[in-house]
Amino acid sequence: MTNLSELWDYFKFITSKEEIAGDERRILESFLKKEHTLWESRRIQNLLKRSGIKRIKQIEDFDWTFNPKIPKDKIMKFINSSWIQDAANLTLIGSSGTGKTHIAKGICYKAILKGYSTVYITCHDLVSKLDKAKNVYNLIDYYSNVKVFCLDEVGYVFPPQERTNQLFQIISKRSELSSTLITTNLIPSDWGKIFDSATASAILDRLSLNGTFITFEGRSYRSEK
Repeated sequence: MTNLSELWDYFKFITSKEEIAGDERRILESFLKKEHTLWESRRIQNLLKRSGIKRIKQIEDFDWTFNPKIPKDKIMKFINSSWIQDAANLTLIGSSGTGKTHIAKGICYKAILKGYSTVYITCHDLVSKLDKAKNVYNLIDYYSNVKVFCLDEVGYVFPPQERTNQLFQIISKRSELSSTLITTNLIPSDWGKIFDSATASAILDRLSLNGTFITFEGRSYRSEK
């Protein structure tokens, strides 16, 4: 926010700013800029708290030199696009430890900094939450309606059919409306190992709509620790 007009709209004042002039205008503008910064900081902290991200990861901290096989250009092209506004999807595929979760969390964090409601959750935790939910449909609606939804570690658990159907409902409801990010250790042709073939095909079909699939190859960061 750079001027009084923008700040006036942001705070939704009903009185006219034209009645304020001179020193009063400059003082009010300075005060509102500080308030705007404070409000935005609180809003971002609330979004981060609700996102499920316990440990922030930033794209800027990712060590691209460790594994030059990771397609940095493709990843940065997606990040620098209007992917949220376009409801674009992203699926990161690769072995454990190749950096998929770091990149996914980094993308989610950028979305939060821009003020978008974001949820990051592992497939295991999502299945657990669905198991324990008093009202499964409310939970499905919640995950269906956040602006950015990131499902991490698809392929490490084998959900029962009921949970698989609910996962499909979430992804299907989001299709062409909001962005979905997936990380998985399985190539698409192997998704039939964790979902029945019809559901796997339907999920991949939804993710393919305005979707980008990026494969991570090379050694594991964890193997060096």
